[in-house]
Amino acid sequence: MNPRNFFAELKRRNVYKVAVAYAVVGWLLVQVATQVFPFFEIPNWAVRLTVLVIVIGFPIALVIAWAFELTPEGLKRTEAADAVAAPRPRSHAWIYIVIIAAALSVGLFFLGRYTASNRIGSAPLSEKSIAVLPFVNASGDPNMEYLSDGITESLINSFSHLQPKLRVIPRSTVFRYKGQQLDPREIGRKLGVRALLTGRVMQHADTVNIQTELIDVDQDAQLWGEQYNRRMSDILSVQEEITSEISEKLQLKLSDEEKKRLTKRYTENPEAYQL
Repeated sequence: MNPRNFFAELKRRNVYKVAVAYAVVGWLLVQVATQVFPFFEIPNWAVRLTVLVIVIGFPIALVIAWAFELTPEGLKRTEAADAVAAPRPRSHAWIYIVIIAAALSVGLFFLGRYTASNRIGSAPLSEKSIAVLPFVNASGDPNMEYLSDGITESLINSFSHLQPKLRVIPRSTVFRYKGQQLDPREIGRKLGVRALLTGRVMQHADTVNIQTELIDVDQDAQLWGEQYNRRMSDILSVQEEITSEISEKLQLKLSDEEKKRLTKRYTENPEAYQL
């Protein structure tokens, strides 16, 4: 087929119109998914699925536009519609659809940009995310490093049970900042979280002192802080208190099953825990 005749046939079968209309309406649906879904706490996989369906549907729509034609009697194959030599009035409805969809798409796009720029530093913890920085060993004894690191890892593991309600930065990432004197707000922005948990651990004989602080990265403000003076035999219950307090401060709505996972103990023996 002559390329010129082929493109003329595409135009005659309204394939161009369908392509333009589909692209604009598809872009509108993508904007709706990216802007509206998070508001209703619809998971991100639904947004990705919407985009995937729209992309896959594009060639299907072009094939249908080539093979079929919309007539006053309904959808018919193009060959059958061509066999009926009735003149077809030009319809400009598709133009209005494209213009309206394009206007809505542009409006949603800039609205998303505007709200995203205002959300930073103004909406406290709109995204539930946390990073537990390595707790500082304040005992001055390198042999006690295991305790501060162990508490940090246990808290990370406990919070990870709350995903996807709470995004938790993994141990391999946060331990890069161990021993570094950096601004917590700077670390929080690098990690892309709204909340940062820091702490200090000091052990003296059979007593352990744990100081904790929960920081709102955007507001550069302390959301919560507590100091615990307990015996080593109570170290497991202290960690449960910390995770429960933080889940409340982050305003996480937990089910009974999630609360059980949050305070799950892998051992009841403090000595086994230390080992």
